[in-house]
Amino acid sequence: MSRLNTSFVLLSIIMGLLLLVQALPPDVEANYNIVNYGAKSDGRTDSSGPLSSAWQAACTSTNSSTIYIPGGTFMLKPVTLKGPCKSNRIIVQIDGTLMAPSSYNTDSQWIKFEHVDGVSIYGGTINGQGQTLWSCKSSNNDCPSGATSLIFNDAKNIMISGLTSIDSELYHIVIHGCEGVQVQGVKINAPGNSPNTDGIHVQKSTNVTITGTDIKTGDDCISIGPGTTNLWIEGVTCGPGHGISIGSLGKEKEEEGVQNVVVKNTVFTRSQNGLRIKTWGRPSDSFVKGVVFEHALMHNVHNPIIIDQNYCPHNLGCPGQSSGVKIRGVAYNDIQGSSASKVAVNFDCSPSNPCRGIVLEDIKLTYRNKHAESYCKNVDGTAYGPLVPPSCF
Repeated sequence: MSRLNTSFVLLSIIMGLLLLVQALPPDVEANYNIVNYGAKSDGRTDSSGPLSSAWQAACTSTNSSTIYIPGGTFMLKPVTLKGPCKSNRIIVQIDGTLMAPSSYNTDSQWIKFEHVDGVSIYGGTINGQGQTLWSCKSSNNDCPSGATSLIFNDAKNIMISGLTSIDSELYHIVIHGCEGVQVQGVKINAPGNSPNTDGIHVQKSTNVTITGTDIKTGDDCISIGPGTTNLWIEGVTCGPGHGISIGSLGKEKEEEGVQNVVVKNTVFTRSQNGLRIKTWGRPSDSFVKGVVFEHALMHNVHNPIIIDQNYCPHNLGCPGQSSGVKIRGVAYNDIQGSSASKVAVNFDCSPSNPCRGIVLEDIKLTYRNKHAESYCKNVDGTAYGPLVPPSCF
């Protein structure tokens, strides 16, 4: 082959390769390391600006994106990460720790995602450093309410997996106004005497699942607020804490209800409550219906099963009134273990709106190795199988 022909063949090959490269699709994922935007893992330098910059880059990209927080401790002042974004797949991969300032926040949120679709958080630790605020609250009343550590507001298709949240000033995780949220393998840890540090709060949200989660905190392990529908909770451990609570409901006269909730395969250890429904003792249009509690194990829990429709903190705004919240169709199946109080099953329902359609099946709760007791007021229901304590319907 002549030199001319050889050169022509080589040129053809090179041109073909260039055309092939041009025809390839663009990189399917962009990566944004917050260190490249100026974040420092010294635990002192504010990294909220670099995180916001990385978020802005990911949010404006049309490709799938990963925001990477490497090992180390990054101090973070309150930050809001807003959408809508051009991409519906943004991963926040945390290998290190995000830490709030040591002085308490005056903001009501610390890390907030708003109007986002398709955001996933994997791994890492967020540390709310709530001790300073808790000390303030224990010594005087002139303190801010505190900041929720992580909140998703008006969001869709969210995943929170393998995250650890410790010492939040207020709620650890809030899911508000969301659709399609998965929380899995999360660990939440705060002292049992830390005020109002609910583990996970769900409100005005639908199609939420919470699985394989361990919660130790000073308030409700999981609290379920108005407007929650299609909630699945499974494989959750709770204690210390105030249990898994629907409510409080009925604080407002016009308020959305709660429906289609399943809570199964849960373990409660020395918590204040186990499975609780709580409503204010005053008029309301709210409701609870279609709830299943099953396969729960209680270890020395003060109120293993409780419906309290006479909630009236500080006896303000509700003494002498009756709860308008209608509770219908709540089933308890295979609830076992020990109660720290003599009354292990307590249904204290509204005189104007009695609880109806309550079902008890296969209950075995003891008190100091003896049979516990049950209490019923303004409740109608049915009971099946072995029941300890006996049904009071």
